[in-house]
Amino acid sequence: MVKTDLQRVVADDLDELLGILPSRICELIYQKTNYNELLEIVMDLGRLPEVRFLHQEFILGSEEITSADIDYIVSRISQFSGDNRAGIERTLHRISAMRNRSGRIIGLTCRVGRAVFGTVKIILDLVESGQSVLLLGCPGVGKTTMLREVARVLADDLKKRVIVIDTSNEIAGDGDIPHPAIGHARRMQVATPAMQHAVMIEAVENHMPEAIIIDEIGTELEAQAARTIAERGVQLVGTAHGNTLENLIMNPTLSDLIGGIQTVTLGDEEAKRRHTQKSILERKAPPTFDAVVEILDYNKVVVHPNVVSAVDAILHHQSVPGELRWLDEAGEVQVKELTTLHEGNRQENDDREAKEADEEALHIYIFGVNRSLLQKCAKEEKRNLRIIDDLKQADIFLTTRSYYRKKSQRIRDAEMTGTSIYVLRNNSISQMKQCLGVVFPPDSESGYIHRLQNLIAKRRESVY
Repeated sequence: MVKTDLQRVVADDLDELLGILPSRICELIYQKTNYNELLEIVMDLGRLPEVRFLHQEFILGSEEITSADIDYIVSRISQFSGDNRAGIERTLHRISAMRNRSGRIIGLTCRVGRAVFGTVKIILDLVESGQSVLLLGCPGVGKTTMLREVARVLADDLKKRVIVIDTSNEIAGDGDIPHPAIGHARRMQVATPAMQHAVMIEAVENHMPEAIIIDEIGTELEAQAARTIAERGVQLVGTAHGNTLENLIMNPTLSDLIGGIQTVTLGDEEAKRRHTQKSILERKAPPTFDAVVEILDYNKVVVHPNVVSAVDAILHHQSVPGELRWLDEAGEVQVKELTTLHEGNRQENDDREAKEADEEALHIYIFGVNRSLLQKCAKEEKRNLRIIDDLKQADIFLTTRSYYRKKSQRIRDAEMTGTSIYVLRNNSISQMKQCLGVVFPPDSESGYIHRLQNLIAKRRESVY
């Protein structure tokens, strides 16, 4: 019964966020059939408003955002804190501000906050075991959403004393009364982000928690505070910057969370026995967290249930054991044993794949053409090309009309070698896209495709 009430409250939260927007923007969002999947609303002064969904983005209407629009929204939300974040009382939504040099707000990002029940199911065994768990993942993948439900499960289902360290009021919502999504967990607010580590220690010393929930561990002081908490026998569940365990190992600020990394010099015999160099990387201490969860998306994670084994395997260039977990259509947890390559092997694979991709790319030598614009156009048009500096390896020579008319030595060299020359009227995006449309035609134009394949084959013959 309680869960039903909570779900109803959360379902109403989106209306609270849309209610602070100017009516013309609110109406446009409601016209979107999938507005319940809304992630963010972006409003920058002098630009058209934009809405972002999980896999797509839309521009709203034809009226630019004005100062009056921004002032209207700011007047209907809480005060911005030191990290330029504000909220709406008793909701999980977050409004972030962008300011000009004089401090005036010129842009707003309104992120939808949701309490999604069932997300913790995929790691429930880790949470129930009392282990300290670290969640990793890119922004927007659901780390805070999972963290929020972990707090509720620990407090309500497992009856533990839980303290949530809420730096930006993102876990438990804005205002002095926590959002019901965290259940009976208690919430400690943080005056400024710089004081997060101090509040973490204060929570342990003053309130006798059995579990502490912390979002965005990002500094060395916070990493040290996390270690202190774990050493006192308190279960810690938190998030940190980084997508994978290997990212964390390479981060000197946060590597202490998984034991810290140090360089060790081996003797000749030991290095020979291990088949390694004399200077190697080793884990410095026991890790703060027992398990690491890499969140891939809302219903899929990679779990490293034993951080000690995983970190040591990475440092020793061995295969890293783990588990791929996902929720199937019936909502049941599926588990597959996973052995990932260590970074050395992955680098070798990446190098090989990059070499193969380079061989399939069209090599372009540019003269008087804006390199960054051309690369941007190629990325937008999804064209596989590589800009090179060696005319001998070029498949085509690309220049502008003004440079071509001067007939410089490089253009004469291209003509003498028989390299195909393409001339742009100017350095505009439209001209570049038009050129790419000719060089990389649709698949139906088989004659052009055949010519393109011949260009690459001819270059390979000259190289090899």
